[in-house]
Amino acid sequence: MAAEGYEGVLVYFGCAGWLKRVYNKVEHEMIETVKMTKSVGRDSRRIIHSIKVALAITLASFFYYFKPLYDSFGASAIWAIITVIVVFEFSVGATIGKGLNRMIATILGGALGFGTHYLANLCGDKGQPLILGALVFVVAAIATFMRFFPSMKARYDYGLLIFILTFSMVAVSSYRDDEVLKLASDRFLTIVIGSFIAVSICIFVCPIWIGNDLHDQLVNNVENLATFLQEFGAQYFRSSQGVEQVNKASMHKYKTILTSKQSEESMANLARWEPGPRKFGFRHPWKQYLNISSSTRECAYRVRVLDVYLENNDQIQIESQFKEEFLRMCNESAKALKEVAMAIKKMAPPALASAHIERAKATTEHLSSLLANHRFVGLEMIPTATLVSLLIDLLCCIEKVADCTRELGCVANLRRGESLGAVVPAADQDLIHV
Repeated sequence: MAAEGYEGVLVYFGCAGWLKRVYNKVEHEMIETVKMTKSVGRDSRRIIHSIKVALAITLASFFYYFKPLYDSFGASAIWAIITVIVVFEFSVGATIGKGLNRMIATILGGALGFGTHYLANLCGDKGQPLILGALVFVVAAIATFMRFFPSMKARYDYGLLIFILTFSMVAVSSYRDDEVLKLASDRFLTIVIGSFIAVSICIFVCPIWIGNDLHDQLVNNVENLATFLQEFGAQYFRSSQGVEQVNKASMHKYKTILTSKQSEESMANLARWEPGPRKFGFRHPWKQYLNISSSTRECAYRVRVLDVYLENNDQIQIESQFKEEFLRMCNESAKALKEVAMAIKKMAPPALASAHIERAKATTEHLSSLLANHRFVGLEMIPTATLVSLLIDLLCCIEKVADCTRELGCVANLRRGESLGAVVPAADQDLIHV
């Protein structure tokens, strides 16, 4: 009896321990879920987007709820709901791009599929499957190969995919179904209606313009570079009291620029679909945005080299006269970048950036002359000379960013004048079509 009681106690405590572990695990998962929900919901646009998608799906589902609509389209009505689910994206540009791709691809795929069906019928019962199979093979191969072209991949990849799908469905199903024209037309109409619902809600209900996101991101990128140069000067070229005030978290925000190429190119491609809240509609100078993005990224790579160099050589001894010049150069470069960021924000040429860049250049020349005339010639001057070389290289990239921003401002001003009916100088008209 004692042994049985002892075993019962062990079973009891074993079950209690197991239940406690399960409870702790469930509690931990619930806490993590709440934290993740708060983190995701911090951007209210995500909540709004979820509501917009639900509203669009509900409207599209009326094709099934109302008998007259269902009688008109039958089972094809499901394509309206599918289209809303597939087409509705977070931003206006992505939604318009997908909607237009889907509609145009459905028209072309359906028309070509119907033409294939008509051509195959001319060859009789024996030749029909051979012609259908050969044409499906050729068209699918060509359309798939076109998806590898960079320009097609960037903007029309989804459309090519839908074209292959629609053409194959219409062409293949036509072999067993004589009502292929009705099938294609019903599907096209429901896809148009679904795309119209998705695009309309996306534009008119709390729209999210990805062009604005790209614009703000470029401004933030340039400001982050300016912040690095300010904090960098305070950390390495000021007294120890100034070092304590350096905000290293804000100083290293520039690192996000190093991996921004793919996202910014994707944003620019989607922004081209947007009429946009800005003044140029579909003619917004997104190409100049990508030029600024590329130049800013080059600048960030130089900044990273400078940052790593000083992290690995934190015991560098720099004389006070060089520190003053280094600090002046960093401050002037930071001011130039701030002017560039403000110019991008206003879409105007950076008026004062050139003056700051010229002062920074004059400082680098003074640094070079100090190095040439310095009384010490030897290994102890190599770190200082290396810093001068790195800062000169960085200044060249900053000047390139300013030039790209100036080009954006000039194009923006020209297009503003064109939209107002102003006379554009002949020498500048070629910029409009860049």
